[in-house]
Amino acid sequence: MSVKVVLRKKPKADGSMPLCIRITRDRKSSYVYLGHHVLEKDWDAKGQRVLKSHPNSTRLNNLLIKKLSEATDKSIELETVKEDVSSRAVKQKIKPKGGATFAPQAAIYLENLRTTGRYNQYVADKPRVERFKAFVDGDTAFSDITPALLAKFRVYLKATFEVKERTIINHLVVIRSVYSQAMKAELVDRKHYPFGKDKTKIKYPESVKIGLSQDEVTALEQVELVEPFYHHARNLWLISFYFAGMRVSDLLRLKWSDIRDGRLHYQMGKNDKVGSLKVPEKALRLLGEYDRDHELIFPDLRETDMSDKYASQRRISFTTGRVDKVLRKYIKQRAGISGALTMHMARHTFAQLAGDKVSIQMLQKLYRHSNVTTTIGYQSHFMHKDADAALDAVLGT
Repeated sequence: MSVKVVLRKKPKADGSMPLCIRITRDRKSSYVYLGHHVLEKDWDAKGQRVLKSHPNSTRLNNLLIKKLSEATDKSIELETVKEDVSSRAVKQKIKPKGGATFAPQAAIYLENLRTTGRYNQYVADKPRVERFKAFVDGDTAFSDITPALLAKFRVYLKATFEVKERTIINHLVVIRSVYSQAMKAELVDRKHYPFGKDKTKIKYPESVKIGLSQDEVTALEQVELVEPFYHHARNLWLISFYFAGMRVSDLLRLKWSDIRDGRLHYQMGKNDKVGSLKVPEKALRLLGEYDRDHELIFPDLRETDMSDKYASQRRISFTTGRVDKVLRKYIKQRAGISGALTMHMARHTFAQLAGDKVSIQMLQKLYRHSNVTTTIGYQSHFMHKDADAALDAVLGT
C-alpha cells in the first residue's frame, strides 16, 4: 500500500487543483481531500510539497506533513490488524463519513432512525442529542466523553430541566448508542468506552405499575358515550384489554384478514413475534361496529400510506395522543375511574387482573415477550399473594 500527497487534476475555474491524500492498494486508489487548492505551477509532485512561489507555502507544507504522517500511521495500524485491507477502508479511517466527533455521528444516528421509519424513537432521541450537545458547547471528541463528564451531565439535566432518573437514563442510552456506532465504525478505541462495570452504569429505576380494578373495567364497558370519537376511544381501550393488553401500535394496524375462524393472527411490531389469540365474544361485538370496506379494521390509519413506515408511525403517535387525551380528560371522569387512564393502562390492567391466576409461561405467550425473564419482571409488579400472606402471617390476621 502507498500513501502520497498529490495534486488531483480537477481544476477549479481559477485553474487551482485540490490537494489530496491518495491511498493506493492493488492498483485501486481512494482520495482524501484536504480542503486546499494550489496552482500546478506552485506544486512539486516529486517532493510532494508546495513551492515557495505560493504565498502560504510554509503553512501548507506543515499541514501536508502532518496529514501524510497521520494517514501513514492509520494505514499501518489497519494493516497490522487486517492483512487484507482496502484503500477505501484506510480512507474511512482517515476521514470517516460524517466526522469522528459526537455531533456528526449523532446526526448519522438520528438520520438512520428516520430512514428506517422509527418515528417514535427519532422524536424522543432528537432533543436528548440536542441537550447533550448544548452541555458540551456543540461537540466533543468521543475520548472526552468520560464517566466524570457523564456524571456532570446528570447534574446538568437535574438542575436545568428538573428531570427524573428515568429521563436521565434515556439520555445516557442515546449517548451510549452513538458511542457504540462510532466504535463499530472504528472511530474511537474501545478503551475509552465510558459505560459498564466500574464506569457509568445504565439501570432503569423501578416504576409503579397499577391497572384498573375489575369494577372499573365494568364501569368503562357500561358508561354511555354518545360522542363518536369518545365511543371509538373506549372501544380501542377495551379491545386492547380483551386481547391481553395488545399494544396500540399493533391494534391500529389490525386488518380484517387477521381474523380467521374466530381467531386473531397478527405479528407484533415491537419484536416481530407471531401468535394467535381467540377472539372473545366481547371483542367481536365491538369489532362488529366497524365497516369492512377497507382492509384496516379501524379508521384511524386508512388515509395513511402504510408502506411508509415513518409516516405510519407518526400517524399512530398522533392518534394515540388524541385517544389518550380523551380517555384521561373525559372518559375517566364519566366512568368514575380514580386512577390514570391511557391506552397503555389496558396492558397493566390485564396484567393486574391476571395476577397469580395465569402461569408465567402462558403470560409470556400472551404478552409476546421474547424472553420469559421479561415476563417475570413485568408481572412481578402485579403478583401480591405471597407478600400479602406473609404480612397476614406476621400480623395474625
